[in-house]
Amino acid sequence: MMGTKQRNFAPLIHVSLEELVPQDHFYRHLERTLDLSFVREFVRETYAGGGRPSIDPVVFFKLQLVMFFEGIRSERLLMCHAADRLSVRWYLGYDLDEALPDHSSLTRIRERYGLEVFRRFFEAIVEQCQEAGLIWGRELYFDGTKVAANAGKESVKPRFAVEAHLSNLFDLDGEESCEEQQQQAAEGSTPDEAEGLPAPRALPISLLPEEYEQLAQRNEARHDWIEQEGAQDRSVKGRTYQRIADYQVSTTDPDATIMRSKGGVDLGYHTHYVVDGGKARIILTVLVTPSEVMDNQPMLDLLWRTRFRWKLWPRQVTGDKKYGSEENLVAIEDQGIHAYIPIPDVDHRTEFFSIEQFTYRRWA
Repeated sequence: MMGTKQRNFAPLIHVSLEELVPQDHFYRHLERTLDLSFVREFVRETYAGGGRPSIDPVVFFKLQLVMFFEGIRSERLLMCHAADRLSVRWYLGYDLDEALPDHSSLTRIRERYGLEVFRRFFEAIVEQCQEAGLIWGRELYFDGTKVAANAGKESVKPRFAVEAHLSNLFDLDGEESCEEQQQQAAEGSTPDEAEGLPAPRALPISLLPEEYEQLAQRNEARHDWIEQEGAQDRSVKGRTYQRIADYQVSTTDPDATIMRSKGGVDLGYHTHYVVDGGKARIILTVLVTPSEVMDNQPMLDLLWRTRFRWKLWPRQVTGDKKYGSEENLVAIEDQGIHAYIPIPDVDHRTEFFSIEQFTYRRWA
């Protein structure tokens, strides 16, 4: 006889979440291995001394790790995923009868922390990997990938109109602070000197004054991808080629730019990674840029930061032909590092004859 299943759900009695999650589950191993209590010190200054208790910062960053491991791209989907996963509830420390955080709260917390807190969190995890001996450091892999933005193409407007609108939204306090900074710059004093504090002591250097001045001018002229948080250099010098993104910007996501994809043209970003060549394949440095930033542009900044921050001296650097620019290859080899990067075949990108296939003959 064919049976019929009735949907009757009785309240759970004497059921522990600890018993429902297998002992060999991934999140149990993660909880034993990675202690995230250090994040409370990172974000302590972003909270007031009194008021209603907030979501535990440890819970927030655990949710960020769940997003990474589960391939989830929004807080709304994350909390829907956590609501029906016993293992995620156990990892967060929420029992079956406890209400999970709302996705809107996670968005506000993320905006309050800012990029610098997430960068410190990332580097703290890499430090633990280095202390555990998981970073080899002899070989570095470079790669990049495109990420679609949650914004439609119809939100793209002329950049000058959007920037003019945003400039009118600055409050008076911001304008006054800008005027004070300009006045201090004109007087040649730093904020510390203006408050009567002693100026920072200059570090000893072995450069001559002329060499130091040349190096300072060169650093001011270059575009620092790490310091400027991956923002594209949109200044026009001479007859420099300008991209479409220099003229157009999305009103819903100004950081995203027009990107070619398999489905056509979308808005998106470009993520750049530096990965250690050891067996653990630890990601050492990450940078997110607008989609029109090519792989080879921030490569040297990422390489120098990785070497300096983690005190590494790699023997070789590996990347695909998108990284094979003349500037990158020369700079890497000058540091005594082998660049295992193919040179792009520029002459055969199109169906036209290249210059090497012509012979110059001078007629008398």
